[in-house]
Amino acid sequence: MTPGTKRIYLDQTHLRAHVTGIERITLDLFAPDRLAPHEVRPVTSGSLPAMIGQQQFGLPLRALADRDALFLFPGFPPGPLCAVAAERCLLYVHDTFLLDRPEDLSLKSRLYMSPSFARALRWCPNLFVNSRTTGQAVRAVCAPRARVALLRPSVRDAFGLGDLPGPAPFAPGAPLRLLAIGTIEPRKDYPAALALTAALNRAGVPAELHLVGRVGWGRHAFLDDPPPFLHRYGYLSDAALRALAGSCHLLLSTSKAEGLGLPLLEVQHGGLPVVAPDAPVFREVLGESALLISPGAPESAASALVSWIAQAGLTRAAAASRRNVADWNAAAFGDSERFRRFLAGDADAYAAPGATVRA
Repeated sequence: MTPGTKRIYLDQTHLRAHVTGIERITLDLFAPDRLAPHEVRPVTSGSLPAMIGQQQFGLPLRALADRDALFLFPGFPPGPLCAVAAERCLLYVHDTFLLDRPEDLSLKSRLYMSPSFARALRWCPNLFVNSRTTGQAVRAVCAPRARVALLRPSVRDAFGLGDLPGPAPFAPGAPLRLLAIGTIEPRKDYPAALALTAALNRAGVPAELHLVGRVGWGRHAFLDDPPPFLHRYGYLSDAALRALAGSCHLLLSTSKAEGLGLPLLEVQHGGLPVVAPDAPVFREVLGESALLISPGAPESAASALVSWIAQAGLTRAAAASRRNVADWNAAAFGDSERFRRFLAGDADAYAAPGATVRA
């Protein structure tokens, strides 16, 4: 290696099948060209047992054998034995959902991921977060001495929406097509999205919910007897999702908790309006570019949405969405430059106000 460069073992053991938000951030934010000129050695696995073996034993053994290398964990939390090289471990935190909402976790997450994550937050001194909201949640549970640094991911036009003119034209009386993207699991709270869509129909606004996402964990009663306005697509390719997004009027999120909400920013490349819960992370990420609602009150949420549309909200949101994702990417560029300086050994990389999240 040339002077000033490091060897970085990049944990990609969680990258196997479908690519969703966490995987896209891993592939984009920590791509070898983004980490250049450092030497990146991806650590992969072909199965769940191989992933567990690498996380619990393979990576700690590498840390003992290669005492000059850094170890970057952008997905699943590292195993506890990685604490032998704590100062050389860099943990990227997408959210604290594993600790905050145990009732919405799969059995695998409760038994395996949550304990590893809780321990890692106590021993890892280098924590990087995707939003200030995530950073504040991490700061509340991590070691007091830990660095909690902002490393917001730049959001590329993953679905090729940049040339869309904005949302599909909407005419009163025609169906209002709502798009939702994400794995079907308890956190996403799709029953609230269905309740909002039903409320719109009761209010005389014909509405359809177009749901893109594979079925994850949990019991989902609405799948047994889906309402006629629900259209399910499973996991779609980027090209197929582009075509669907181009036919919809807005993206709807009713998620109970997010660290970022990557698809909400991704669709803003196409000027698609976003409707999301009125919660800190969405206020941070979306600002005034979105309509923020209370998903737990479907009638009032439907009324707010109807009023917003009547006041040309869909039209105004096209430009606001594109401005918002551009502003986000400008902030993310500054974060990536600080991270680059940190990897190069710059002790003052995170000295600037706002670069880290304080207690």
